[in-house]
Amino acid sequence: MNSQKKYPRTFSFEFFPPKTPEGALKLRAVRDTLAQLNPLYFSVTFGAGGSTRDHTFDTVAEIQRDTGIDAAPHLSCVASSRDSIRALLNAYIAQGIHRIVALRGDMPSGMRDIGEFRYANELVAFIRAETGDHFHIEVAAYPEFHPQAPSAHADLLNFKRKVDSGADSALTQYFYNTDAYFRFVDACEQQGLDLPIVPGIMPITNYTQLARFSDMCGAEIPRWLRKRLEDFGDDMESLRAFGLDVTTELCRKLLDGGAPGLHFYTMNQTGPTLAIWENLGLGEMPK
Repeated sequence: MNSQKKYPRTFSFEFFPPKTPEGALKLRAVRDTLAQLNPLYFSVTFGAGGSTRDHTFDTVAEIQRDTGIDAAPHLSCVASSRDSIRALLNAYIAQGIHRIVALRGDMPSGMRDIGEFRYANELVAFIRAETGDHFHIEVAAYPEFHPQAPSAHADLLNFKRKVDSGADSALTQYFYNTDAYFRFVDACEQQGLDLPIVPGIMPITNYTQLARFSDMCGAEIPRWLRKRLEDFGDDMESLRAFGLDVTTELCRKLLDGGAPGLHFYTMNQTGPTLAIWENLGLGEMPK
C-alpha cells in the first residue's frame, strides 16, 4: 500500500444521467448538495452500447457549467467507431471538460458487433493519441476480478495494459472485502504500477437491488453480509441502518489503510452518501 499513501486524499461522486425532467430536477438538487463537500469531480455514467450518450453529454456539460466542479463523463468503446469517439472528445474539449472515465463498457443484449475498439486499453491509447495530455484519464480496476477474466493474473495484466496505455488513475468496482483491495494494490505494486487506485463505494440501501447489481458486475457480497441482509426482509429501516454501519466501517478501514480517497456510487441520492460522510467525520455537512 506504500504507493497509495503518498497521494493526496480525494473524494468524488458518481451519477447516472436522468431520462425525465423530474429526474433532472432531482439530480440538480443532489449535485448541488454534494458540491458543498468540495469533491474533486463528479462522474456521469454511459449506458450499454452508448445508449445514454446524449443524456450523458448534456448532464456533464450542465454540471461543469453550473457547479464549477470538474465533471468526468464515462466513455465506452463498445459499439463505437474512432470517428464517433473523436467527435465526442472534441465536443467535450469545447465544453471545458478535462477528465474522462475510459471503459470498455457492456454489450447491449442482442448486439454482436463490438465496434472498432475491443478493450479499454485501446480506447485509452486512442484518447492519448488524439488529445495528448488534455484529459486526466480514469480507468476501471477490479479488486475481485472482472467477471469475464479467465484468471486473476490475466485480469491484472489487462489492468496493466490500461495503465501503460496512458491512464492517470483508477476507480475500483465496489466491494465489501477490504483485503481484496489491499491485495490488489500490492499485486499492482509488484507489477511496477504506481498510480492512485481509488476504492468505489456502494452504500447498502436495498438488498434485492444490490444482489442484482452484484450478480451482473461480479462484485462479491460476502456470505455473512448476504445472510444478515436477507434476515431483514421488508424491514428497510433496519436494513439501511445496518448497511450504513457496514459501509462506514469499510470506508474507515480503507482510509486508515492508506487508500487515496473514496468514489461514491450515489445512485442519484444524497442520503446514504451524506450519512457515511458524517459518520467518518470527513468535514462540515451541507447546510
